[in-house]
Amino acid sequence: MIPGAVTAALDDIFQHEPPRRMGLAVSGGGDSIALMHAAVPWATAAGVSLHVVTVDHGLRPESAHEAVMVAAQARALHLSHDTLRWHDWDGSGNLQAAARDARRRLIAEWAVPRRIHHVATGHTLDDQAETVLLRLARGSGVDGLAGIAATTAGAPNWLRPLLGLRRDALRDWLHGQGIGWADDPSNDDPRFDRVRARAMLGGLSDLGLTPERLARLAAHMGDARAVLRAQAQMLATRIVTRDGPDLVIDDDGFDAAPPDTRNRLLAAAVMWISSADYRPRYDALSRYMRRSVADTLSGCLMRQERGCFRLTREYNAVKDLRGATDAPWDRRWHLDGPHDPALHVAALGPHGLQQCGDWRDTGLPRASLLATPAIWRGEALIAAPLAGMTNGWAAKLAKGRDDFAAFLLSH
Repeated sequence: MIPGAVTAALDDIFQHEPPRRMGLAVSGGGDSIALMHAAVPWATAAGVSLHVVTVDHGLRPESAHEAVMVAAQARALHLSHDTLRWHDWDGSGNLQAAARDARRRLIAEWAVPRRIHHVATGHTLDDQAETVLLRLARGSGVDGLAGIAATTAGAPNWLRPLLGLRRDALRDWLHGQGIGWADDPSNDDPRFDRVRARAMLGGLSDLGLTPERLARLAAHMGDARAVLRAQAQMLATRIVTRDGPDLVIDDDGFDAAPPDTRNRLLAAAVMWISSADYRPRYDALSRYMRRSVADTLSGCLMRQERGCFRLTREYNAVKDLRGATDAPWDRRWHLDGPHDPALHVAALGPHGLQQCGDWRDTGLPRASLLATPAIWRGEALIAAPLAGMTNGWAAKLAKGRDDFAAFLLSH
């Protein structure tokens, strides 16, 4: 029974300690509609408040009607529902990748004020198999072949309780319950790699390479990835030091480590500094690993120092970033201080740093402080906690980013 399988998956994810509230990303397709209906019995028994969110990408005339359908079904289940709309695609780049990134960003922004720290999505075993097949075609290593993880840490944490279930089984269950859903025609468009991979799986199953076998391969690779991450974490505890907003890595210890361990440690460090959702591409990371005098990757600046190298946020990556004082800034920092709606958070920058007469007492390099959060009223600097100008304000790293070694295990 589908609800029982979803309950078991969520109990396993939360280890029987569910959150007070959880988000459900529901597009209107069969997978996410099944997730919404099947999660209700678990949530009722566990005392979890479910909140449904739909992202209308506006790419098809039907998408607005599909969001209305989801809202109606959520209302019938006594669940809250919000529709978010994507308006800012400029028509360049990969459409599916841009839509995916926008969806994650919009849902993350939706979750913060609602204090929702976990959002579940409708990824299935079929999605897992297609992902593994695509990554095989691209020559991926252990991490790529580990496929889609059941959970991905972040803000919010992303959960995928349907990964053990087949797409057809979910639709059969919906049909039996008399529950409708919408089919996106792009899921049958052969211009997209995933659609071609889906079609190919039918022929590969005749050779024994079934979706279940590919999902099992992903599970084995996931086990191997956990071992490799643990090795990288052990190295991090020995050679990585957090210095305020930066990470400082010992040259000799880094160079003595195996290539895979170096790669993992550096990729996680870049993600920790830049708040990126995805690892840097292998080729770009390999060039970055050569440690030029000053180099950047994903908005992360590397500077060589005596016997070590320092990774810090690049000022140019955040110089135009503005935010409210009660919201995470650069997805890394929380600011605590006197409430005033006229204030905002932005990077300290060269102009702000000039006003912090004691910044050298912090021991942090100038390049590091430029990209740190500061409190502003218009163009007037009010506080720069990391540069020694506190004025009643403090800056602390977001939960999950205060311990880099622990962060590395999940990234």
